[in-house]
Amino acid sequence: MSLVGYARVSSSDQDLTIQHQALKSAGCKKIFSEKESGSRQEGRIQLDACLNYLREGDILIVTRIDRLSRSLRDLQNMAHELKEAGINLKATEQPIDTSSAAGNAFFSMLGVFAEFETTLRKERQMEGIAKAKSEGRYKGRQPTAMAKSHQVISLIEEGFTRQAVAEKLDIGIASVYRVQKEYLKNNPTCLLPGSRSRTPTLE
Repeated sequence: MSLVGYARVSSSDQDLTIQHQALKSAGCKKIFSEKESGSRQEGRIQLDACLNYLREGDILIVTRIDRLSRSLRDLQNMAHELKEAGINLKATEQPIDTSSAAGNAFFSMLGVFAEFETTLRKERQMEGIAKAKSEGRYKGRQPTAMAKSHQVISLIEEGFTRQAVAEKLDIGIASVYRVQKEYLKNNPTCLLPGSRSRTPTLE
């Protein structure tokens, strides 16, 4: 039997140290960790690696069940698959232990409340947007590429190719050209590196 830990935070600027310490204190010799959103299981490479590493009789340990997923359906499916494989799930900060009836019940109850809280949060957000719209204060979310217009132009001026700019800023190449087009329209006398001159030449 092995105690295997899984730690997760939602963004790259968050720290995993506290979770690692808790999992080591719980006896985990092997710990998988990543910095990814927990709203969906897809794309979480370390979680997939952790689930593939587990064997019958092992115990998967997390600090809280929302480290595994914030989706009730994903949590239920994962717990069922672990149980079918003879693997138990425990949480260090919650009285969850799927090897016991009480632990299973508490696990299910927490999942229901987590889903309910998420639904309420979304409803409050939509109500806030509707109110802001009615008061003329809502302008919507600024497109990602346009929000990075200054960075796009700065990188082009530094000599980066349009493709390199797109990759560096994690936006589409078409978005780079749209930003460039808008910039040149507002600055007709400017010539960016890699752009064709728009000033007619004399024969």
